[in-house]
Parts: sequence; C-alpha cells; structure tokens
Amino acid sequence: MRFLTTILLTAALLATNALAEPTKKVLIVVSNMVDMGDPEKHDARNNLWEFAPPYHIFFSHGFEVDFVSPKGGEVKFMMDPLGISSYTIKHEGFLEKANSSFTPSQIDPNDYWGVFIGGGYGVMFDVADNKKIHSIISSVYESGGIVGVGGHGSAGIANVTLSNGEFLVKGKKVAGFPNSTETSKSWAKQGTLLPFLIESQLNKNGAIAQNKKTLKDKHAVIADQRIISTMFLPSAALVAKEMITLKQ
Repeated sequence: MRFLTTILLTAALLATNALAEPTKKVLIVVSNMVDMGDPEKHDARNNLWEFAPPYHIFFSHGFEVDFVSPKGGEVKFMMDPLGISSYTIKHEGFLEKANSSFTPSQIDPNDYWGVFIGGGYGVMFDVADNKKIHSIISSVYESGGIVGVGGHGSAGIANVTLSNGEFLVKGKKVAGFPNSTETSKSWAKQGTLLPFLIESQLNKNGAIAQNKKTLKDKHAVIADQRIISTMFLPSAALVAKEMITLKQ
C-alpha cells in the first residue's frame, strides 16, 4: 500500500511539473500585404506553398503553432491549395490559425523555441522593417531558439539586430533570391517596386548570401548557427524538418 501511494504521489508530482512547464511552441511570421501598392497592384500575398507545408511538418510532429503578423488577424495567400497544402487546410486547421494571427504585442517570445518565415513578396514590405517582430525574432534566437526562412522569407530577418547591436545574419550563410532573378522577372516590375534586393541587403548587413550562383543545388537547405534557410519553395518543408532535427 505504501509503495502504491509513493507511485501515485510521484505521478502527481510529474503531472504538476508538466503543467507548470508547458512545451514551447513554434511561431510563424506572416505578412498582411495583398499588393505592392502600385497602380497595377502586383501581388504581395503570402505564398501558401511556403507556409502550409512547414506548418504541416510542425503540426504532425506534435508542436503547437501560432501565427503573428504586423497588424494581426486575417492574412492572404497566393497559390492553389494542392497536395499537402490542401490536406493541412482541411484537416490541421492551417487557415483558422493563420487568419487568427496575433499582433506582435500579444506575443511572449519565451513561449517559442523557433520562428519560421515563408515567402511571397509581402514580408519585404511589412515585416522587413517591423521592429516589434524583429524584437521577437532576436529574443527567441538569443534564448537558444532556431530561426527558419524560405524563399523571400529571408527578407524578414535581413534587418533584425541582436542585443549587442549586430545584425542577426552577420557572418552567417543565408539563402535568398539573387538580384539577377529579381531584376529580370516581372513579378515586382523587374525589382523596381521592391524596397530592397534581398541578396544586396543580406550582404550589406554582414551575411554570406546564398543563391543559385553559389549553390550547386538551388533547392538546398542551408544551416548556419541556428539559422535554417532555403531559396526555393519546394524545400520550405525541409527547413521545418531541419529546425526540428536541430532542436533535438
């Protein structure tokens, strides 16, 4: 009887500790932009294929995921919901979570072990210069957390500064779209609508920009000092998987 009582007390203590120390979550940063503000309204929505697959990876590995955007609330996505994107929308609550995004002031960085930012041009306009979101990212990183980016998501960390005043990306390899792609495509009117070019901004702030000019495989995932990045959308889910692997 005494042995059984000891077991029950131990179990109760462990349960209490579990409640007192909840598992940290993953934070996904999204943009509130719809277009670039130009007369032709070039698309600046979030790229579904760079957000939904990573969300699925985090969710299927048992992690709770929150979304944050500069304004909070509903966010817009481009691309059709195909494959795993369709699945996570129908069965894993992706859109419900995304469209209930928190404002930066509602976020406690201590609640999260990692931050992920996907692409679509929107992040270049309302995340890349958002000091409140930058503060969240730097706090998570400086607490030992992991930062992951895909596609144009690297614009969201290019200007983040740490508590010592140095840029988060300084001295680290970070994948992002090259200037040559931005200035040769019509997506943002040959880059003329953009606030900056990612390759130039990364290098300006001390990063070692990685893209199709420097990588043997343009779909590669780059891991450097707890920053995980990729240039192309098919690898966005792999960034999430690498973040989980690094956490373990």
